[in-house]
Amino acid sequence: MVKSRRVQVLLILVVLSFVLIHFLPCSNNAHVEEKPSPVHILILSSWRSGSSFTGQIFSQHPSVFYLMEPAWHVWVKMYQNSAKVLHMAVRDLVRSVFLCDMSVFDAYMSSQKKKSDLFQWETSRALCSPPACDSFSRSDIITAGNCKTICGKYPFSKVEEACKTYSHVAIKEVRFFDLKVLYPLLTDPSLNLKIIHLVRDPRAVFRSRENTMADLKRDSNIVVGSQRTKGEMGPYNTMQVICKSHVEIYKAGSQAIPSFLKDRYLLVRYEDIVRDPLAGAAQMYRFAELHFTPELQKWVHNITHGKGHGAQAFDIGSRDALRVSQAWRKTLPFQKIEKVQNVCKDAMDLLGYRLVQSEEEQKNMSLDLLFAQNSS
Repeated sequence: MVKSRRVQVLLILVVLSFVLIHFLPCSNNAHVEEKPSPVHILILSSWRSGSSFTGQIFSQHPSVFYLMEPAWHVWVKMYQNSAKVLHMAVRDLVRSVFLCDMSVFDAYMSSQKKKSDLFQWETSRALCSPPACDSFSRSDIITAGNCKTICGKYPFSKVEEACKTYSHVAIKEVRFFDLKVLYPLLTDPSLNLKIIHLVRDPRAVFRSRENTMADLKRDSNIVVGSQRTKGEMGPYNTMQVICKSHVEIYKAGSQAIPSFLKDRYLLVRYEDIVRDPLAGAAQMYRFAELHFTPELQKWVHNITHGKGHGAQAFDIGSRDALRVSQAWRKTLPFQKIEKVQNVCKDAMDLLGYRLVQSEEEQKNMSLDLLFAQNSS
């Protein structure tokens, strides 16, 4: 009798255990839906290469927290150093931003800093919508001008608060000259880093730099040293360093690929984006695991098919993007074109830009013929 009761009790306990394990929630066994790991996107480029516009393609996406050139603060604070020396400080800052740890700016900004003290903060839609600013919706397309007028009063703490609410964090940077510097970030298990390497025809870059020489003086000094920026060859010395860096980055990213770079490096030519903006944006969104919404498709079309001439430095308003991208062909003297081609020949060959051989060819060459036969 006693034995029979023991068997019954054991059976009841087994049944109850089964029910508890499989049908009732338990603090240790309940399935908790984990938040997907953020995707980190680094738009890697150089000055006057269409990177501000490309950054806006990501900034305006409602799933993206975007910052434009946060390493500007490093270079302003430590301008006496070379770009190579500053690489590590820039990398550390970028890593912290990707992880939404904005305390990294304490080393470069006043303790009384506000959100509006952050370089070009108004170009970030994420800093112009909740929780960083309550005046717009997160799904709105927001211009920098409107944001700057309305959203500047919020505290700096809103930058970190906002960052933590997004599935994607994107940074546009022009202050890396070596992809290998980024290898620790690419192998960092806390990051899911994808690199978009944006390049532009060096002749177009040179012409645009001529129009913004005063704005870029400090940066040029850091890139090549103040002595080498002087005189007639100064601008060409800077272009030579920039072009060489693009060659090295491209080779490291695409030709001798370490396993951790597989499917995480994408080369994009600015000219290809403006020739077919919707296709260019779609390619980058696919790479970054983002959906290309109808609202964004309309915005990309409109901002690249306007009447603006892109005359104002760092302006990202509506313009005829294709025409502006090719303005150098009519405004840059052939003597300067030859010099740029000479110092940037390796980059032009590798990235698929055809050399112009004469002044007449410069005037008559069609857009398609500016690209080498074997270019992608």
